[in-house]
Amino acid sequence: MRIGVIGLGDIAHKAYLPVLTTRPGVQPHLHTRTRATLDRVGDTYRVPARQRHSDLDALIEARPDAAFVHAPTEDHPALVTRLLTAGIPTYVDKPLAQRLDEAESVVALAEDLGVGLAVGFNRRYAPAYAQLVNHPRDLIVLQKHRKGLPEDPRRMVYDDFIHVVDTLRFLAPSGIDRVTVACRARDGLLDHVVLQLAGEGFTAVGVMNHRSGSAEEVLEVSGQDAKREVRNLAEIIDHKGQPSVRRRGDWVSVARQRGIEQAAVAFLDAVGAGRTPSARDALRTHELCERIVLAAYEEGGAAVTPRR
Repeated sequence: MRIGVIGLGDIAHKAYLPVLTTRPGVQPHLHTRTRATLDRVGDTYRVPARQRHSDLDALIEARPDAAFVHAPTEDHPALVTRLLTAGIPTYVDKPLAQRLDEAESVVALAEDLGVGLAVGFNRRYAPAYAQLVNHPRDLIVLQKHRKGLPEDPRRMVYDDFIHVVDTLRFLAPSGIDRVTVACRARDGLLDHVVLQLAGEGFTAVGVMNHRSGSAEEVLEVSGQDAKREVRNLAEIIDHKGQPSVRRRGDWVSVARQRGIEQAAVAFLDAVGAGRTPSARDALRTHELCERIVLAAYEEGGAAVTPRR
């Protein structure tokens, strides 16, 4: 398979290229407009010169079987549109776009053209999180914090809190009937946000504080007198009587621990098998993010009804 990789920044270099360049049968085609970066990354991963493209048209002319987009968020809609229009199944880092209307347009285009589109919600594939679908989930609490980083509400929600939103949706054991948002914004910057989802037999709470004392991610699910806690996607603590602790194996890569490898392989397998990945469910996450952004701009809490 010829696979385009568009955008060669930190996430591509640390997470995706180690997977794509070592997978049997994959021929990576790299693209970035900065020639020095293109050659440095190409040399690092031993990608032949003919598979390095400083022009997007040249990459498209190489007729890749699929493409991965790791460019800055503001470039996602235009890049993904170009690739879909060329008939290239595309995997794009979250978010698909920083505005709901742009995300809706791109998903509609993919569906109209019948071209596969996937959004990189890797936590759905992270082993410590994926295993939780078999655990009682009456109450789900996910906290993802950062230190000293209040941001514009749209950027904070779509680029960071979106992970929390999608993970809660993924783990919800039944349909979501009620959505509540509370937040604090000061001087145009969002400090923290709290999302509550509820449905038959469950409540899910997501919390993010960008003025926290440390950067951490802690997920707890509980029910039927059992609780499982996952810290930073690496440490699993089961609470049923005496707590038991399991930690990430010494040889487990970060890409595998965080589900990035599994998400990439699932996309490649789908394309290779002739299936058409759909971003329709990912759009539901973007819809919730837009509602949170609107609540943040109002600098208060809001109770909303999810779109069906």
